[in-house]
Amino acid sequence: MHDFLLAKEIVDELLAIAKEKNLSEIKSADIEIGTIALAHDGHEEHTEDINIENLQFGLESIAKNTILASTKFNIKKVSGDNWKIVNIDA
Repeated sequence: MHDFLLAKEIVDELLAIAKEKNLSEIKSADIEIGTIALAHDGHEEHTEDINIENLQFGLESIAKNTILASTKFNIKKVSGDNWKIVNIDA
């Protein structure tokens, strides 16, 4: 479930970037994913390791009817406790 919520967050961010830069499409997006904090209270048990396959499915499903429909999502696991978009190819 958290994988899908994260996918929605990422798609929303990519759509905002596309709108800001007046892009009609994004060919690919490089995304780095760490362990995602579910609660911001500092307790290690409140984190979840995101499943890359589930995240990929979520991204593709949510992006389906948007300008991101043909975007290739390149996801890389990294250390840390957050995610970020590191590169966009328009």
